Amino acid sequence: MTVPEPRDTEVAVPDVTAAGPTPPDDTVLSRTYRALSIGIVSVVVLIAFEATAVGTAMPVAARELDGVSLYAFAFSGYFTTSLFGMVLSGQWSDRRGPLAPLTTGISAFAAGLVLSGTAGAMWLFILGRAVQGLGGGLVIVALYVVVGRAYPERLRPAIMAAFAAGWVVPSIVGPLASGAVTEHLGWRWVFVGIPVLVVLPLALALPQIRSRASGPVGGGADAPGSFDRRRIRLALAISLGAGLLQYAAQDLRWPSLLPGAVGVALLVPAVLGLLPRGTYRAVRGLPSVVLLRGVAAGSFIAAESFVPLMLVTQRGLSPTLAGLSLAAGGATWAAGSWIQSRPRLEPHRERLMTLGMALVAAAIATAPSVLIDAVPAWTVAVAWGFGCFGMGLVISSTSVLLLKLSAPAEAGTNSAALQISDGLSNVILLSIGGAAFAALGGGTVSHAATEATGSHPAAFAAVFLPMAGVALVGAWVATRVRER
Repeated sequence: MTVPEPRDTEVAVPDVTAAGPTPPDDTVLSRTYRALSIGIVSVVVLIAFEATAVGTAMPVAARELDGVSLYAFAFSGYFTTSLFGMVLSGQWSDRRGPLAPLTTGISAFAAGLVLSGTAGAMWLFILGRAVQGLGGGLVIVALYVVVGRAYPERLRPAIMAAFAAGWVVPSIVGPLASGAVTEHLGWRWVFVGIPVLVVLPLALALPQIRSRASGPVGGGADAPGSFDRRRIRLALAISLGAGLLQYAAQDLRWPSLLPGAVGVALLVPAVLGLLPRGTYRAVRGLPSVVLLRGVAAGSFIAAESFVPLMLVTQRGLSPTLAGLSLAAGGATWAAGSWIQSRPRLEPHRERLMTLGMALVAAAIATAPSVLIDAVPAWTVAVAWGFGCFGMGLVISSTSVLLLKLSAPAEAGTNSAALQISDGLSNVILLSIGGAAFAALGGGTVSHAATEATGSHPAAFAAVFLPMAGVALVGAWVATRVRER
């Protein structure tokens, strides 16, 4: 449901903040919004730190728990349950407000960390990751709904830029801090230490969320039993289907075709039911916004996953240097997100997004040039800096446009669709890229992207060049994000 704006063809969301109209000189850090902004951005920072730190500690945990053979399930378990959490959070937020799914999600996220950090067996560790994923899915969608309800439209680009900036320090410090903690205190402290840090941001944010963004939008939406059971069933199907597809992609033997086929059979109708109608056809407006999020995130993450591996196996860099080649990307991503938040650039958002996807495509296409010995290895770092700048323009803009194109009562459902497009495209394109890599002699690849046996340069080209093509498709989709 959309409401035309009198002066142009975009869609405006009525301001549903409890505080009423805001002075034009208010910012996200002005007195009105300071506590809320610091609180929710701090939650994002902690989630970002966990995401960057846990990957460093995971190999040690799997080895000590004698679960290296189940290593990949520690990641797929998180993802599959997070998909379900996203849909549930969208339903919950639209009908009861974002406060309950946010607090429940943070609690589940913390409980999952503690369960994994205290696990004595690998299956308990994986269970903890699954609980953590459910919490993460609940939190990310609820945060989007909070932004849509608590901030006026003109401040939403700035708070989205703050979310992006919240990843900069964790992306640089997280792996180093996690490595030091793992080496000197043990990997368990990486998991059990983070939940304690959640207390302060919650104390700041929850009172503000309760006063500004709690409760349902409109009358009668919070009646018991008002959840859309069909969407909940589709969420279960998409989670199970994604899990089966990941399992099949990890094993290219013939018996894996069956779970892969079942996964696809579950995914296709679930995706069609959960994403806005016309998403796969790039219909103008909201469907194209949701599609662009998936195209951008999937192509970029699938390519980025192979960058350290390529630098280690083909150019002889150490894992640390290979990882540092991507470190500057956090800063340029934040810079791109900050630029899209400038009010004077709002009329040019579509062009910024098209430019962003062109930069992403160019960065992905440039990366495999280091397979030629004459090309300096630092070329990847420079290219990836530009690619991350493009991602900052695109990802924050899709979040801003989604809230702009969503009626208040649909913000949760549409935010869930955006996150599903993001996460699911990561799995599908990573699965395709991984299969192509293995088929062309890529060898056996660890999730940490630091080891491979028998890797062939053509295997890397088979990953990067198709992903660059997908990103170019995203540049076209970016021209369709505004309704006429």
